[in-house]
Amino acid sequence: SVPSCCSARYSLALLACFGFFLLYALRVNLSVALVDMVEPNTSLANNVTSNVCPEHSSSINVPRNTTGEKYSWDADTQGWILGSFFYGYIITQIPGGYLASKIGGKMLLGFGIFGTSVFTLLTPLAANLGVGYLIAVRALEGLGEGVTFPAMHSMWSSWAPPLERSKLLSISYAGAQLGTVVSLPLSGLICYYMNWVYVFYIFGALGVLWWFFWMCLVSDTPETHRRISHAEREYILSSLKDQLSTQKSVPWRPMLQSLPLWAIVVAHFSYNWTFYTLLTLLPTYMKEILRFDAQENGFLSALPYFGCWLCIILSGQIADYLREKQNFSTVCVRKCFTLIGMIGPAVFLVAAGFIGCNYALAVAFVTISTTLGGFCTSGYSINHLDIAPSYAGILLGITNSFATIPGMVGPVIAKNLTHNNTVGEWQMVFYIAASINLFGAIFFALFASGEVQDWAVSGYHLHRN
Repeated sequence: SVPSCCSARYSLALLACFGFFLLYALRVNLSVALVDMVEPNTSLANNVTSNVCPEHSSSINVPRNTTGEKYSWDADTQGWILGSFFYGYIITQIPGGYLASKIGGKMLLGFGIFGTSVFTLLTPLAANLGVGYLIAVRALEGLGEGVTFPAMHSMWSSWAPPLERSKLLSISYAGAQLGTVVSLPLSGLICYYMNWVYVFYIFGALGVLWWFFWMCLVSDTPETHRRISHAEREYILSSLKDQLSTQKSVPWRPMLQSLPLWAIVVAHFSYNWTFYTLLTLLPTYMKEILRFDAQENGFLSALPYFGCWLCIILSGQIADYLREKQNFSTVCVRKCFTLIGMIGPAVFLVAAGFIGCNYALAVAFVTISTTLGGFCTSGYSINHLDIAPSYAGILLGITNSFATIPGMVGPVIAKNLTHNNTVGEWQMVFYIAASINLFGAIFFALFASGEVQDWAVSGYHLHRN
């Protein structure tokens, strides 16, 4: 194989990592800033705080910047503001995958992040104009981010040698977790010492800066790359030669009838149910049940995602090592990693509902739960590239469309189940998430495949073993 240090494919992975870092920072920053954008009495007027646990909030009174505008949005309005992102996001998944297969992932991913950054810079203005404008801007950000994952998958289908897939993809997508880790506490600090508008200005400006580097340094395929070494180009192209299809039309029908694709859909949906429920409601649980303000402790709310980031990077290395050196079959690695990454979190999530007021254990269990989820990146998450490299972007668009539904529905259902904020109600939320996870893991283990599917290779009447 060709050395990975300073190679074009690893440079692509690193730049993509920064891109996804910024994407998630742009996505998460609103949930932190929103606390500061809303007049204090309107947000939690109707929230019942449970009195199961003693309060232990260590608020040190630091003079806090209060120059930012305040708006009187009630809890429902805030829910719409936070949810509007997903309404845009779900629309562009499949078109994003389709477009990437036609015009290439570089432009699509570049302009997806560029667009999101520009709308982020406009967020303070939109909030001033009124809540409708803010919701529209967030939905437009969602439209921009919706194309990014399918575009990246599409690029990797021509850049990632099969035996380096887990490594390269885990590096590029781990940026998303890191973006969550850094932007949660950082947005809190910016709100605290500066003003909430700077949360949007700083991250938005960084996104525009990243876009310049991306456009200059990256190309869609190894053939068109200006600085790639001859050896690396040959190595990548020869490793992919039997895997790509040359037919121009997309085989929609056999694709949608493919059971291995539905195995990924079910796993992706199930995993995201837990992921989004935690991402949006964990601060509420810590505040209302454990009486601990996660906002004051951005570090603790970021800890689970830091664990997940580490796990994604490590499991990517392990997955490829097992396939290359230990001769494990691809499907065996994908299934095992998905089972660990979905059953593990389910177990610890349910456990988190049963530890009473032990705050340290709650944080530990939630952290372990989210960390183990990182195994899924080398499991179902890149399985699209195993079964149909030529159409990986479109497949990811399909599975991610289904997987966005939990982001829209999960938190709403959880909020409806926890009207009185009792421990029992929250256990119910955790049970539902865990059983969905369990179902997804079993379904994937039964029906997933690691082979390139017949319909995904050109002239698929030629059956290959």
